[in-house]
Amino acid sequence: MRLVKMLANMGYGSRKEMQQAIRNGWVTDRSGTPLAVDSKVPAEDILFDDEPLDPPQGSVLMLHKPLGTTCSKRDPGKLVYDLFPDRFKRRKPPISSIGRLDKDTSGLLLFTDDGQFLHKVISPKTETPKVYQVTLERPLSGSEADLFASGTLMLEGEDKPLKPAELTVCGPASATLVLHEGRYHQVRRMFAATGNHVVTLHRSQIGGLTLGDLAAGQWKVLSADERAKVL
Repeated sequence: MRLVKMLANMGYGSRKEMQQAIRNGWVTDRSGTPLAVDSKVPAEDILFDDEPLDPPQGSVLMLHKPLGTTCSKRDPGKLVYDLFPDRFKRRKPPISSIGRLDKDTSGLLLFTDDGQFLHKVISPKTETPKVYQVTLERPLSGSEADLFASGTLMLEGEDKPLKPAELTVCGPASATLVLHEGRYHQVRRMFAATGNHVVTLHRSQIGGLTLGDLAAGQWKVLSADERAKVL
């Protein structure tokens, strides 16, 4: 892909603006040498105004979603997309979240413009495990683990039982829950079915990928090895 088109697709500006930026010498390689319109340099070796380029097309990003943010591009209030540079909103193809976390849930959220990767992760056939840390309004009764593992729990308004899920008790009113599917507000509805209420909910892991030391509100580009841990 020509340099001008690549920069425009990454949201830095229009093609005309990118042609001017290149003429002005604002686009260089890592040694500081100005690039030409027809230069063929890997995206990871390009600087724009002395800063490394954003992740190229086909990347996967990991965000530590903070509480109070919504997985939407249009809803009022704080949006997860506002945590990325504003130019991300102009990228072609756009970067989208892989699944969602509701406003009152924090934790690991993935984004990509790689449609094939996105569909592999969310496909019911893949059964990618997702790990949640849960605190509850009332103490656990002791029967939840067997119920969730049975594969017979039916959520209100649905006609298909949930796939078996693994519950590990961490305290009187706290637990770790591993899901292999992703239905609407699934964790909250599962505990509601037992007569309990989720107070805090945090996703700590997808597949073999964890947040590590990534702080709330921060994001990073996944390496090839990290990406492979998701599936």
